[in-house]
Amino acid sequence: MIETIKFGTLKWSHIVRPTDEDLQILSDTYHFHPLDIEDCRSVTNLRPKIDTYDNYYFLVLHFPSLDAANTFVDTKEIKVFWGEDFLITIGKSHWLVREIFTKEKNKALAGSKMEVGSSDALFYRILDVLMKETQLLVEKTDKNVDNCGKMLFSKDTEKTIEMISVTRKNVILLNTMFKPQLQVFNKLQSGTIKGFAEHMEDYWGNILDYYQKVMDMVEDDAEMIRGYSMTFDSLQVNKTNEVIKILTLVSCILLPLTFIASLYGMKIKVPIEERPHSFLIISVAMVLITIGILIYFRIRRWR
Repeated sequence: MIETIKFGTLKWSHIVRPTDEDLQILSDTYHFHPLDIEDCRSVTNLRPKIDTYDNYYFLVLHFPSLDAANTFVDTKEIKVFWGEDFLITIGKSHWLVREIFTKEKNKALAGSKMEVGSSDALFYRILDVLMKETQLLVEKTDKNVDNCGKMLFSKDTEKTIEMISVTRKNVILLNTMFKPQLQVFNKLQSGTIKGFAEHMEDYWGNILDYYQKVMDMVEDDAEMIRGYSMTFDSLQVNKTNEVIKILTLVSCILLPLTFIASLYGMKIKVPIEERPHSFLIISVAMVLITIGILIYFRIRRWR
């Protein structure tokens, strides 16, 4: 279903999940390129891009959002048809876009008007809200990375592994989401994409600043979480080595004692077994062997 708000000569249409009928209406009304219409039918996320035509632009943008459990980062795709007197947001739109649209629709029904004079200003306002929300999400991820660093020496190994794994997955997803999209905003800020209103370069530059800031944070977080992961792995390997070392030392001490005990447990004649103090002699011998092994380990600095 296509919902539309009018601001004078400017129209903003929003479609949450476009049907074939909706897309046909758009094609008949605006004569969009068939490949763009086909992209709108796609149920999988496309690569971020901006296609330039004589009277409109078609953009595919990605922004992050947390899942229902508020744990994992999910990619929200926004497809935008941007013309001189219209803006159409379509596809699996970010919930914030829907929220902005609903708010402005209610204003329009109440007789108020949105304070925008062009499709460029409307598009900038949507991007500005999305970038601020993206920055908050990235800051939350950055805080999770710091928490991973604090949990490195925690005794709760399972919880630490889970925290590092979840955070690392989110950071990797953010990194792969942001990198391909940087050139899209660079085109806007540099003037390669002119838009339809004058003096918008500073506004696009502001969006690019937001984007560059969150990208820098994500890249720093990627380095840190990688370092934390390697440090945690090293700590676990070291703990495992310590356990194996102790078990090996115990085994080395018990091995000769076990041999002596087994030897005297057999029903055969062995030395000193008939002496009155044979048990005491064998026990002292075992103690001396144990002390000797410990001294040898100390000299070799194995313990």
